[in-house]
Amino acid sequence: MEERHLRHALREYERFYNQHRTHQALDQAAPLRTAPDPITDPEQITDLNVCRRYRLGGVLHEYSPAA
Repeated sequence: MEERHLRHALREYERFYNQHRTHQALDQAAPLRTAPDPITDPEQITDLNVCRRYRLGGVLHEYSPAA
């Protein structure tokens, strides 16, 4: 059971690292995802809603625009 749990945790971190976490060397994009277009409209910035998702029991946090 411990090995299965470790493999699960490593897969989750790998997905997070490659698909969500921003990297400075990639101009704030993730390796497997392009960087989003910058928000230039000031009204969009002031009304920006963000959704936080916990992964790996709260060890990792993902942030995305809320619908």
